[in-house]
Amino acid sequence: MVSREPPSQVPSGLAVRDLIEDPRLGLKIRLVAGAAGLAREIRHPRIQKSGLALVGHLHGVVATRVQILGGTEMAYVERLAGPEQTKAARELCSVAPSLVLVTRGVEPPAPFVAEADRTGTPLAVCAERSSAAIGRLHTLLDERLAPRVRIHGVLVDVFEVGVLLLGKSGIGKSECALELVMRGHRLVADDVIECDYRPPGMVFGQPAAPLRHHMEVRGLGILNIKDLFGVTAIRERKRLDIVVELSPGDAEYDRLGLEDATKDILGVGIRTVCLPVRPGRNMSSIIEIAARNELLRQAGHHPARAFVEKLERGVAERAPSHLPERPPSSSFRAVTPNESSAPPPVVPRRSGG
Repeated sequence: MVSREPPSQVPSGLAVRDLIEDPRLGLKIRLVAGAAGLAREIRHPRIQKSGLALVGHLHGVVATRVQILGGTEMAYVERLAGPEQTKAARELCSVAPSLVLVTRGVEPPAPFVAEADRTGTPLAVCAERSSAAIGRLHTLLDERLAPRVRIHGVLVDVFEVGVLLLGKSGIGKSECALELVMRGHRLVADDVIECDYRPPGMVFGQPAAPLRHHMEVRGLGILNIKDLFGVTAIRERKRLDIVVELSPGDAEYDRLGLEDATKDILGVGIRTVCLPVRPGRNMSSIIEIAARNELLRQAGHHPARAFVEKLERGVAERAPSHLPERPPSSSFRAVTPNESSAPPPVVPRRSGG
């Protein structure tokens, strides 16, 4: 059983200008040419080495990747004559790459600078070696280009388990989260949760920037959880481990807990439980138990299945005990229809005379 509520997708793409100006990149990048193309978007988290593109082999070159020209590529370019350098620059810029980055601080030849300005292809130089530049680019691009989605709900950290509360508006998600915070757990996000994918098969959630540390409770309005309960009551980011769907009391739900329902978020199936909401039911305590039970399941113990398997073993062990034992077939003799089952008559013996 899979829940398929469509979340709102966030477009994935990073402008070259934003990449170069991001202080977390940690590279000394200097733009040499192609300033007109700084709005081009990078849409792939992995870079490409563009050696084959310099000789006209453009098959497999992805324009939305960062193209790296390292020491080997620049050594080849420097051996070319002027017209051949111009041809190589035109071949490379013909695919309209998002960014061409020259490493080791090597100044690109004049034909490359001229062609980059003509086509609006950003051409930059960094002082670091190719291996260091590639590593830092991958780290930042993995974060900035991760698949993302926005979900309406509440995310709470309960016993180090990321619990995503979903349900109709007004069903009590924020009230449950507030009660959990008062019990010592931590709020991650309320109302709008920005989720992103991380390999291998993990989804993390964090609050939208304007809503960070805040929660709306009907009747009280907007509350600042950090100011009310301190820094230990909030968490900036948490992995989604379980989805708890709060539903009206008459909704269908699994009585035994044997069904493994999942909700698809960014291609990852996250285990889902449905909790009916009824007057007088302590939902925060039940959510705590759901988090504890998830810890058991992650450790390899499935309480419901273990209970059912125990019952089935008990039934199987008792089943043969009440059946009568069949005697050996050799003790039976076939009886014809003319034969009587009664013993033969006793004929008295006559005395002499």
